[in-house]
Amino acid sequence: MANEKQQSGLMFNALTAGSKIVGNITADSDFRVDGLIDGDLNCTGKVVIGEAGKIKGTVSCANAEIMGLMEGKINCSQQLSLRTSGKIVGDVHTKTLIVEPGAMFNGTCSMGTEKAPEIKK
Repeated sequence: MANEKQQSGLMFNALTAGSKIVGNITADSDFRVDGLIDGDLNCTGKVVIGEAGKIKGTVSCANAEIMGLMEGKINCSQQLSLRTSGKIVGDVHTKTLIVEPGAMFNGTCSMGTEKAPEIKK
């Protein structure tokens, strides 16, 4: 039953507005961020950063929808959607990238099915 709920999108994790996590997170289902994460997020499902949400760190996920702020690296194995209110400052690796008019993207992007290249510091 849990797998059916997860596949239909009924099971997800959320960090609400006004909340802050400093550290790394691992999630086996979708994750919505309306607060602040200062650390890495490793998610097997979809990551949604709401308009009030902010992540500073590295995100690894299957799909992502960015309406808030992402600062750092994001490795998305399928599709990344950057919405009008969204901002990415950093490096992106994804199979498919959708950028709506008005969105902000400052950084590098590599696309395709191969693994993301290592970024030298």
